[in-house]
Amino acid sequence: MTIIAIDKDICTGCQECSKVCPVYAIEGNPHEPQKIVEERCVNCGQCVQKCKSYVSLIDNGAALYAQKRAERHLPETLTEPLFAAYNVCHLDEVIEALKSPKFTMIMAAPAVRVALAEDFGMPLGSLTPGKMAAAMRRLGFKKVYDTNWSADLTIMEEATELVKRVTSGGVLPMFTSCCPAWIKYIETQHPNLTKHLSTCRSPQQMAGPMFKTYGAQINKVNPKDIYLVSVMPCTAKQFECSRPEMNASGQRDVDVAITTRELAYLIKYYGIDFNSLPEEEFDMPLGDYTGAGTIFGVTGGVMEAAIRTGYTFITGKELGPKEVDIKAVRGTEGFRTAEIKAGDLTLKVGILTYLKNIDPLIEKIEAGTLDLHFIEVMTCPEGCVSGGGQPKLVLDAEIPEAYKDRREATFNHDKNLPKRKSHENPAIKKIYEDFLKEPCGEKSHHLLHTTYKGSGGHH
Repeated sequence: MTIIAIDKDICTGCQECSKVCPVYAIEGNPHEPQKIVEERCVNCGQCVQKCKSYVSLIDNGAALYAQKRAERHLPETLTEPLFAAYNVCHLDEVIEALKSPKFTMIMAAPAVRVALAEDFGMPLGSLTPGKMAAAMRRLGFKKVYDTNWSADLTIMEEATELVKRVTSGGVLPMFTSCCPAWIKYIETQHPNLTKHLSTCRSPQQMAGPMFKTYGAQINKVNPKDIYLVSVMPCTAKQFECSRPEMNASGQRDVDVAITTRELAYLIKYYGIDFNSLPEEEFDMPLGDYTGAGTIFGVTGGVMEAAIRTGYTFITGKELGPKEVDIKAVRGTEGFRTAEIKAGDLTLKVGILTYLKNIDPLIEKIEAGTLDLHFIEVMTCPEGCVSGGGQPKLVLDAEIPEAYKDRREATFNHDKNLPKRKSHENPAIKKIYEDFLKEPCGEKSHHLLHTTYKGSGGHH
């Protein structure tokens, strides 16, 4: 399945894309069209962000532009330049579903709300969850939910799994499993290490079966009638939701993943004036989230969210308002480690940003010399805020500023939310009481966990 492509008619062979590819999957001679080696590509879309060769209405004329736009299944309202490196678009499927009698649901990842507004001329890093919810409602979706809610659910499962592994001699270190580009990389390049991956699905893939089982019950609809769209900062999420094992609900758990950029295209296609929209809430209960759910969007955020809850699971005590900001795991550089005291246990953690930095870490794990309990890995340069599906930053000078502003907006959002730990989310407490019963229990194992290629087969 092709997720990322380079158009040989447009590519000038500048090779900027190959410099940012974290897995060296782009090949070709200088000044000639480049080619993606699909087996190596992890679908992260960093090449899409970096590409500078384009076709535009002004420079290339309406006929060529219209031809390229049609080849990519892009809406006819689109007039911006079309770059050589691109992700395959599925908006035509979304538009069809919105016209159909399907019960349409949509959810958006944490990093979308700190970037979407950039495509409507707002300053870099503008935080607009309310306008985003309003826009998704205006598009005609019957339910507007939030992946931040399922990020909280992921922490309940992942923190429980980590505590079990640490206390009962499980495989350590445990790797996070919410980045599908990282999952594809470890499955294809180091399948012997998949046993180190958390068995937790990503927030997107936990939301899918929840929205199509529990969500179907509360909305009194047949799960077969639900069409679920996820909006992600990430181009690899379409690869993830297409994986054959992602059908725990009895259907495909998430029907389609679109990017932040594509949500902006869709809003423009429907003629919605984003900037003048009112602030609206997500639909409840599957739209209720905490600060821990929102920081999933930045590097170190999954780790910080997990520690906020893991600390309580280990000690039975709560981190106070002053201790809840776990600055030791924040940062944006390469690989960093921290030690966190949780009662009698010293939790040793690592955070890896940008898959280009992975080799020394893999070598240490294979040599058995890495003394850590838990490692977060994010493929993109600063985590999801810098994902391949985020608004394109054409000027290189804007890139560090955009990452910084999106990151700061994420932490401000966390700080200003009434609840900041996943286990405090009332909608999460309720789903365990009414439906799942307990984290890592039988029902959650079936719906919320997965297996990997290389780890003794798929289910």
